[in-house]
Amino acid sequence: MTSVKFNFLFFFFIIFSSGIDAQTLDLSGSGYDMHAEINWHTYPSADRYEVWRKSATDSAFTILATTRNLRWIDWTGRTDQLDHDYQYYIDALSVIGHVLSISDTIVTTISPFSDDQMLDMVQEYTFRYFWEYAHPISGMARERLGSDDLVTTGGTGFGVMSIVAGVHRGFITRQQGVDRLLQLVSFLQFADRFHGVFPHWMNGKTGTVHPFSTFDNGGDLVETAFLMEGLLTARSYFNQDNEKENVLREVITTLWEDVEWDFYSRDNSGVLYWHWSPEYAWKMNFPIRGYNEALIVYLLAIASPTHPVAPSYWQSGWAGAGYVSGLKWFGIKLLVGPPLGGPLFFAHYSYQGFDPRNIKDQYANYFVQNTNHTLINRAYCIANPLHFTGYNDQCWGLTASDDPFGYTAHAPGGTTDNGTITPAAALPSMPYTPEESKKVMRHLYQQYGEHLWGPYGFYDAFNPNENWFADSYLAIDEGPIVNMIENYRSGILWSNFMSNPEIAPALSAIGFVDDIVATDDQQIKKINWSVYPASGDGNLYLKLDEKSYASLTIRVVDNLGRLISFQQNNSSISDHLLTIKVDAKFSGWAWVVISDNNHFMATKPVWIN
Repeated sequence: MTSVKFNFLFFFFIIFSSGIDAQTLDLSGSGYDMHAEINWHTYPSADRYEVWRKSATDSAFTILATTRNLRWIDWTGRTDQLDHDYQYYIDALSVIGHVLSISDTIVTTISPFSDDQMLDMVQEYTFRYFWEYAHPISGMARERLGSDDLVTTGGTGFGVMSIVAGVHRGFITRQQGVDRLLQLVSFLQFADRFHGVFPHWMNGKTGTVHPFSTFDNGGDLVETAFLMEGLLTARSYFNQDNEKENVLREVITTLWEDVEWDFYSRDNSGVLYWHWSPEYAWKMNFPIRGYNEALIVYLLAIASPTHPVAPSYWQSGWAGAGYVSGLKWFGIKLLVGPPLGGPLFFAHYSYQGFDPRNIKDQYANYFVQNTNHTLINRAYCIANPLHFTGYNDQCWGLTASDDPFGYTAHAPGGTTDNGTITPAAALPSMPYTPEESKKVMRHLYQQYGEHLWGPYGFYDAFNPNENWFADSYLAIDEGPIVNMIENYRSGILWSNFMSNPEIAPALSAIGFVDDIVATDDQQIKKINWSVYPASGDGNLYLKLDEKSYASLTIRVVDNLGRLISFQQNNSSISDHLLTIKVDAKFSGWAWVVISDNNHFMATKPVWIN
């Protein structure tokens, strides 16, 4: 028996000392427009890894790096429009530098990317922040890279929507998305809440409040609204009749209905308040008034099925003094908001779920507002009145982010512009300025990517004037990049948030009506179609051309923008006649508005009698 044991141990000693590989060191990789990425799994007893590369023009492999990470991004660059192959392998080293294992060699190809390929790349990389870097216990989004147990409520709402986008894009499976969200909402059920309202920051392990400032250790209504925006989007998207998705929807509904929006009206004062603390009560004393990023707060507060505030709060609280602008900057009219529009996150946070297209309240069509806000921000950067390095028509976008001097809500004019460009400005504006934003995306990647691109996509910001590049990622900047690009591409977040049954009645109560004329020309598709009354029954016939359209939405509105008829066809429609049912009581001129997925398409007048 002793002899057998001795021989067994001696056998493993021979394997170890001779360097024979007892386990495979797996390596995978992908090539992109100007970089390659390789990934591998932890190798037992490995202290570090060496990364080796060989190009088509190299005679031998050379070492690129020694790292303890399990991923390496190699910025190869590209000076032409040709494909270029690169070979990689890695070896695993022990603490004393012995080679434990060597991987097989893989080949990646660097090739010019189309816009769609680049959008896929940016979304998938940025999505990783919420998928790979989520808190392991709660599933919540960490505040920023390096936050450890500090998680953020609003950033988590953005992350929930990114999970919906991730499932839609195939970055993860539907089941993976459901499981992560069940983990998250299970945590939220037992986390600190203050009259149903979550704090700005929490401990991701315990769910206890982490004070945001001295007196801010209670509920944060704005952060909670961003969270609910995400959860309601997920509740609509995960609509299958199975045990897990049924439970997910039920828990989200409970969390949503528990929010006491009316309590934060401070005894029905006519305005909602940002904070309340059981220790300091209303000491923060910060009423939520527009125009800023918080429009979604009032929409959800009015929409609440259990603790609503009156629709009049839209006027008395949100749209108070100084709300309407009407001023022109660089020849572009700003409908509402501060001079020059303020930081661009005003155009993003509330609109990841809320679809502002083709509707208006008494103050603005907010799609037009956000488009013009973005164009003003862009025009200011191109004019570059403070003469900062790097600003041009491909490098623009001022919003809140890290900068060389700390953290600032960057915006045009005054001391709020210090030369810092933030990817989370132009990229989330893609629904409003698609071509202009795509130029920025490509320029930032190709011109600055060696320093600006990392494991979760674009780093938070950079300042060419100071030759400074952030090494940080923030949840509230990462989320809008994934989500607003998805709204540009498919509208999936918009359609799912808006389909929640509480939203349409709230918009109607506020006074939103269809706005069929205020649409950016570049969003209009040229199609051939006709509409005419059906004989005798008051309905309409709609005849389309030979093109196919999916999820076609048809609205009929009167001259005041009031909805007469609405229907949606989720199946592909090609060259056939549709019947539009119209209220038999209506008579007069009406407008037929048709739209396909993410794009407003066309309107036509028709007489109904």
